[in-house]
Amino acid sequence: MQGGLSTAAGFKAGIWSVGTLIFQWVPSLMLSLSTAGSMTLGTNASGASAGPLTSAVTVPQIEAYLQSMSPTPLYQQFVTDWGLFAAVSIFISLILASFMTYCIVQLTRIRRREEQRFAAAAASVAARNVPVTHLRWDRIMGEIHSESEKSWRLAILEADIMLGELLDSLGYKGETMADKMRAVERANFHTIDLAWEAHRARNRIAHESSETPLNPRDVRHTIDLYQKVFREFQFVA
Repeated sequence: MQGGLSTAAGFKAGIWSVGTLIFQWVPSLMLSLSTAGSMTLGTNASGASAGPLTSAVTVPQIEAYLQSMSPTPLYQQFVTDWGLFAAVSIFISLILASFMTYCIVQLTRIRRREEQRFAAAAASVAARNVPVTHLRWDRIMGEIHSESEKSWRLAILEADIMLGELLDSLGYKGETMADKMRAVERANFHTIDLAWEAHRARNRIAHESSETPLNPRDVRHTIDLYQKVFREFQFVA
C-alpha cells in the first residue's frame, strides 16, 4: 500500500515538475532571451559568465541556464522527472504508432476486398450482358400487368416503337412503319402478318380517345403479337 502511495506521489511530483517547466521556466527563459540581448546564458560552476548571446542558442547552453537559475535539488528532481516523462512519452508514441500502422494495414485490406467485390460484380454483369431491349420489354410487361389503362396504352406504343427499331436493324427502309413492313420478304420474316395485326391495333388505340375504355383481353392479345414477332429474331427473351 505504501509502495502504491509513493508511486502515486512520485507521478504527481513528475506532473508538477512538467507543469513548472511548461508554465514557469519556459516562459521565463523566453522572456529573458527576448528582453536582454546582451544577457549571458547562465554561469559556469566558478561563477564566470558563459558569454554574451551572439549566436544561436544550443541545448547545452539552455541546460546550463536552467541549472544556474534553479536550486540544485529542484533541478535534479526535474532531470529525473523529465527522463521519466520522456520514457513514458516514447512508450505511448510507440503504442500510437503501432495502432496507426494496424489501422492502415486493415484499411488497405478492406479497400482490396472492396475492389475485388466490385470487379467480381462488374464481371458478373458483363457476363450476363442483358440487352437493353430485354429490359425495355420487361418494363412493358410490367405496365401491361398493371391496373391502369394509361399504362396499357403506353406499353403498346412502346412495343410498336421497338417493332420499328427491329425493322431498322434488319435493314428495311421506309418513311413510315407501313412502308418498312411492305418491304419485308415473307420468306425472311415469318411473323410479318402478326406484325401487321399488332401495328393496326396500335394505330386504333393511338387514334382513339383516352376516355375510350380498353378491353384487357385485346390489350394482352396485342402484346402477345409483338412478343411473337420479337422472339422470332431473339429481340426479347
